[in-house]
Amino acid sequence: MPKQKTHKGTAKRVRVTGSGKLVREHTNNQHKFEVKSSGRKRRVSGIGVLSKADAPRMKKLLGL
Repeated sequence: MPKQKTHKGTAKRVRVTGSGKLVREHTNNQHKFEVKSSGRKRRVSGIGVLSKADAPRMKKLLGL
C-alpha cells in the first residue's frame, strides 16, 4: 500500500499546537485595509482555532 501524502495546500495554511489543536490565520487580512473598519481589522488579526467539526478532516489531510 502506498504511503499517505500530506496535502501541501493544507500544510501551508494549518498548523498543530502543542496541545494538538489546529490553528489557522483568519481570512480577509491581506489587503484593502482602507475599506475595513478598525474593529474588523482587529477581529481578523492573529490566529484562530479550527472548529471541532473541521478538525478530523484537516488532520486526515495533514497525515495525523
